[in-house]
Amino acid sequence: MLPPFTPLDPDFDARVRASFDKQAVMSTIGARLTRVAPGEVTIELPFRRDLTQQHGFLHAGIVATIVDSACGYAALTLMPHDAAVLTAEYKVNLLAPASGDVFVARASVLKSGKTLTVARGDAFAVGADEKIVATMLATIMTVRDRGIRD
Repeated sequence: MLPPFTPLDPDFDARVRASFDKQAVMSTIGARLTRVAPGEVTIELPFRRDLTQQHGFLHAGIVATIVDSACGYAALTLMPHDAAVLTAEYKVNLLAPASGDVFVARASVLKSGKTLTVARGDAFAVGADEKIVATMLATIMTVRDRGIRD
């Protein structure tokens, strides 16, 4: 059970959604932000053949991309209004071939800090059922006063 988090920015939802809308890569691959809550984010991506690898599975790089963004935005929900976030590091385990109609990345903050936040994200393939295809542990860096804005 994750601890309850209190956002430092009362407008965190709108800020996260506005930042997500600026991410060209999310638009390019067709990903949608479907849930924003304190310390939690969900991103969905419908299957697209042009995002597959040679065996017809969603490419691992695309899976990692949506989980990385979910982790980063989960961290952003807890940041003050004048802070942005950047991924400092992540480890992803690919657990099963990414085969499904829709892919869902769910991320939650494990520990929120002033400089570093640790988040966990899982990617699921949804078809006739839902199966986990990847899990990620990410370290997200808080960025202030460096010309980076969300």
